[in-house]
Order: sequence, then structure tokens, then C-alpha cells
Amino acid sequence: MRKLIAIVVFVLAGFATTQAQNSAKFEFESETIDYGIIKKGSDGVRVFKFKNVGDEPLIVEDVKSSCGCTIPKKPEKAIMPGEMGEIEVKYDTKRVGHIRKTVTVYSNAEEPIKALKIKGQITDDTES
Repeated sequence: MRKLIAIVVFVLAGFATTQAQNSAKFEFESETIDYGIIKKGSDGVRVFKFKNVGDEPLIVEDVKSSCGCTIPKKPEKAIMPGEMGEIEVKYDTKRVGHIRKTVTVYSNAEEPIKALKIKGQITDDTES
């Protein structure tokens, strides 16, 4: 009986370890987008590119920005292991000044909450 219990415990422990290793995982090309110095009214669309380096489908559940001046767009479908995905952000370039914003990604990845950054500066050539 002890041997049977030991075998069951061993099998369950092995199953739990295997399950813990299977997960989706982000690998971003860059976790910060630097707009640099751009003119007021310039194209504010940029893209965070990533790869699912895990062994499970990666589902981006939600993407939120730290203010209404940045509009993120999440992938609509799951990113399969080994596939590339994109998170698009659009910054309102009518706002002159420094850019320092956070885009927070919520997913089923090994790291379920991921903070991405955008930075830069918007200039207005009409000011003297």
C-alpha cells in the first residue's frame, strides 16, 4: 500500500511539474519605443513586435495605456508558439511636450502583466 501511495504521489508531482513548464512567453524586440523628437501632427503610430517563445498559445487579453493620449491595439487572435505578434500604439501627436507613457499588457503569459514604455518629444515649429 505504501508503494502505491508513493507511486501516486510521484506521478502527481511529475504531472504538476510538467504543467508548470508549459506556458506562453513574450519575447519583445524592444520593451521601449522612442519616438525621438518629432513635429506636432506627425504620425503617432508605432508597433511593439514580439514572439511567443513559449510552448502554449499566447492570448493578449487586454492592453491599457496610462492616459487617453495613447491608444493601444491588441492582437485579435492567439499567437501560437514560435509566431510573431504586434501591439500597436497610437500617440496623439497634437500634444506638444515630452512623451513618457506606459502601455500595460494583460495576457496568459508566464509573466501575465507586462509594462511597455513609449517616450519622446513633440515639438511645435510655429513657436519661437
